[in-house]
Amino acid sequence: MSIQLAILGILSWKSSTGYELKKIFEDSTFMYWSGNNNQIYKALLSLENDDFVTSEVIHQDNSPSKKVYTLTEEGLAELRNWLVSSPEAPEIKKTFLVQLAWSDLLSNQELSEMLAKYENEVKLQLIMQKEKYRRALHTPNRSPRESLIWETISENMISTYNNELNWIRETRQRLFENENMEGKEKMNYQIREVVGKKYIEVISSPEPLSSENHALDIISLCWEHDITAIMIHYAALSEDFFKLKTKVAGNMIQKFINYGVQTAAIVPQEAIGKGRFKEMAMEMNMGSHFRLYESKEEAEKWLLK
Repeated sequence: MSIQLAILGILSWKSSTGYELKKIFEDSTFMYWSGNNNQIYKALLSLENDDFVTSEVIHQDNSPSKKVYTLTEEGLAELRNWLVSSPEAPEIKKTFLVQLAWSDLLSNQELSEMLAKYENEVKLQLIMQKEKYRRALHTPNRSPRESLIWETISENMISTYNNELNWIRETRQRLFENENMEGKEKMNYQIREVVGKKYIEVISSPEPLSSENHALDIISLCWEHDITAIMIHYAALSEDFFKLKTKVAGNMIQKFINYGVQTAAIVPQEAIGKGRFKEMAMEMNMGSHFRLYESKEEAEKWLLK
């Protein structure tokens, strides 16, 4: 399959400029081409030479002119011929499996860390895919059947990432079942529901939360339970969170903001201290994404309002 066929498919939905095609490719998970300008315009030139598409330059008063590409009858016939042809078997191309194949050279600790890094990458992709599914950007919706088709494609991608996460966990368990490397406690959290509204309360963590990966773990937890509000107790946070020079707080908070997770941290006044962190806390408490409170009651009231 080539990028030309994918472009014919998009143009069968709507006429587009090269830039618009690029944005669709960038946002898509299953249309896996890089969608760089050279690749797209080279494909469009070939399609135009074959009379599968036509182009029209549209002049705009306050913006540069743009070139819009439209599917022709010949292009539609070419697309239909491909649609009724025999589908190709799925390609399995995972660079990580090649990496894992030679990992017996590593110590148990190094191997465990390698699996953990891969797990975090997969979690991030899963979060991004769920967000794309939620926003439904660049998704045709011309009929109930078409909407259902695109919905099942998103479900297929989400299922793929979930299956990969399950495989990683099973692999780690089998590799280290006699090493007790997975003997750590799990994150201690509760799902709270008050007057029909839910939030996740993170009470403690076996490893103090101190990185963007930890933030991604919490975001994944939110997606898993379809919850967008979280309360984090002081005991779950690392000391570095309160030291601005480490950038731990800034990086974690930015992740929560990026993925739309409203977060309240319960922190005693003496832990906030003085100076720059206190200034940041005061500034954050004026916003609507992340706040620090001294009591659970105050934090819950803000999360649920």
